[in-house]
Amino acid sequence: MTAHDQASDFLDQIHPDKMTKKRYPVCIPNVGERELELVTETIKTNWISSIGPMVKEFTDKFAQFCGTKYAIPCTSGTTALHLAVRGLEIGRNDNALGTSPHEVIAPTFSMIASTNSILFTGAKPVLVDSEKQTWNMDLDHIERSITENTKAIMVVHTYGHPVDMDRVNEIAKKHNLFVIEDAAEAHGAEYKGKRVGGIGDVGCFSFYANKIITTGEGGMCVTNNKELANFIYTLMNHTFTEEKHFWHRHIGYNYRMTSMQAAVGVAQLERADEFIKTKRENAHLYNDLLSDIPGITTPPEAKWAKNVYWMYGILTGKEFGISKDVLRVKLAQEGIETRSFFIPMHHQPVYRKEGLFQDQQYPVSEELEETGFYLPSSTTLKEDDIHFIVDAVKRARV
Repeated sequence: MTAHDQASDFLDQIHPDKMTKKRYPVCIPNVGERELELVTETIKTNWISSIGPMVKEFTDKFAQFCGTKYAIPCTSGTTALHLAVRGLEIGRNDNALGTSPHEVIAPTFSMIASTNSILFTGAKPVLVDSEKQTWNMDLDHIERSITENTKAIMVVHTYGHPVDMDRVNEIAKKHNLFVIEDAAEAHGAEYKGKRVGGIGDVGCFSFYANKIITTGEGGMCVTNNKELANFIYTLMNHTFTEEKHFWHRHIGYNYRMTSMQAAVGVAQLERADEFIKTKRENAHLYNDLLSDIPGITTPPEAKWAKNVYWMYGILTGKEFGISKDVLRVKLAQEGIETRSFFIPMHHQPVYRKEGLFQDQQYPVSEELEETGFYLPSSTTLKEDDIHFIVDAVKRARV
């Protein structure tokens, strides 16, 4: 058992009675009376399935929020990614030379949904390492990973910090590749003043409970390509055709968002700018209070980026004096919940079992895994809460 496993076991065993009276969850949804009002209205009018005015209002307003022409709702960020990859007709590659999978270049440092969405279509994920500056995929590694089977680059705007999209699009154009933006964690993040999601060919968002905008569960694809938008919508809705009912030309899915979820989304969008402002203000306060602690690295923000700090993550170096796992245990004893950084894809046992990513090493991603974790990041945090959390980090060194 690794130190990480031991720390996780210990954290699971800490009983609430042993903690301080107040608890600080890592992230909780921020919903209220407006969400209840719109959901109630939806139920009263009987528009509860995937059709109705709330779904249209949410998708129209979310497209406007992202600066795109089209938005297609679905059941999760994972299904949004699956629809995007499938919508670009990426998967098996049948030609005169035989059958081989298309390839999609993606970061190893991500939540597993990114890589799974590629595998769902029969395509092959090709992993690249992260860069230290932004924790996003290292763009210097992309071109060396391109082969004749490469069809797309999937970027992940990690923890709310945008990828350098000009460079990505330049590489994609040079090699005739699609660009998929996994913006599940980056609602409202900006690259050179433009919101992420609409900078590549298709962007994908999650509305899980801990996201900046939530519908409980749910997702969205956004694009400026009308033909792609129509195909993704068709795939999302069982590929029903207009010519006659129950007539299908493609394998499709039931990935439809309900009107009740959309009602929550409409209410959340009304407060989106407030949520983003709060995330950034909380992050800046954390940055100021943590800046004088040796061995603590605070989240990045490139000069061309607007980071929305979906989760406020820190790295713990040797100068801090204790390991990440010991620090997390000490914080848990004070009622402060934390969450470890992503475990890179090349370390995932399910992929090892399938013979994927064998003997591959990605040192920056491995360092992020080893030293990084989130502090409480809810938009409901108060200044006093952040002061208490940072003081607890300082006390842990003693």
